[in-house]
Amino acid sequence: MDVRIDKWLQVARVFKTRTQAGQACKLGRVSVNGQSAKAHRLLRLEDCIEVCHGDWRRILIVKDLRDKPVPKAEAQNLYEDLSPPRPRRDLAHFLSTIFREKGSGRPTKKDRREIENLKKS
Repeated sequence: MDVRIDKWLQVARVFKTRTQAGQACKLGRVSVNGQSAKAHRLLRLEDCIEVCHGDWRRILIVKDLRDKPVPKAEAQNLYEDLSPPRPRRDLAHFLSTIFREKGSGRPTKKDRREIENLKKS
């Protein structure tokens, strides 16, 4: 049985939605066996998937193929995770951007973009 990579990434809870998984493939953030993967690429057992989440690179080995949603506990059995630990965020920068000094006025467009980028990563 073969499964599309965008479906599998969503079922394995690597991405919250299939659209997000497809977008990550389109932007070149997902590779299978060392080659960039498009959303329609079919996965097979023992394929090595690398997913780039900002500055964190996840390495997953496919252990089971599913295309229908499964419970969260069962989703972790679909792959073997060889990823290094997730890097810590710079808390001081995060807090200084979101919590603004009283009386400093509304955030500028640039400030809002920085806040959104921090929330995404």
